[in-house]
Amino acid sequence: MAVNYPNGKKFHAESHIPKTAKRKDFVYSNRGMTLEEEINSSNEHYLSSGKAVIHKKPTPIQVVKVDYPKRSAAVIKEAYYRQSSTTDYNGVYKGLYLDFEAKETKNKTAIPLSNFHEHQIVHMKRCIQQQGITFVLIRFSCFNRVFLLNSSYLIDFWENTLNNGRKSIPLAFIEDNGIEVAYGFNPRLDYLDAVDKMLERTIK
Repeated sequence: MAVNYPNGKKFHAESHIPKTAKRKDFVYSNRGMTLEEEINSSNEHYLSSGKAVIHKKPTPIQVVKVDYPKRSAAVIKEAYYRQSSTTDYNGVYKGLYLDFEAKETKNKTAIPLSNFHEHQIVHMKRCIQQQGITFVLIRFSCFNRVFLLNSSYLIDFWENTLNNGRKSIPLAFIEDNGIEVAYGFNPRLDYLDAVDKMLERTIK
């Protein structure tokens, strides 16, 4: 089946599937991992240890071409990844609903708001209205630093941008108002510890 990304590029399954079936534990030498891979690995640990149930939301696919070799069977020949309508991850932790987005930037001083989309902001607002816990995990890849930022700050910056405010969130602001997430062995990225710290701040 041919699957294309929204930009028209072909999706090659063999480049996304490991050649070997062996699973290696994550170690500090795995610095080349993407933020998504680090979160997914951590989620596996949280799930297996019974700490939380958090999953990456599947990306919706738009089917373009279907063949019917048999009446009882259909084969998808071509499809495109559609833009997700919400955020990257959601799940349950300590009886709380978590919903969050993960972003990486090579910028050394700020994360551009162009990394986010209006539908994501709207979704986070709706989750907050239902007492959900929403946040953003931001990785500054040049420093290999990851921060958890309460989505209320993101929403404020976004709304200010609509009124000709600045178009990025400074690293200095994130350092002051976010929570840096520690790297470890297992979980690789213990962002739930940062969630606990964020919740402590909201209670005070």
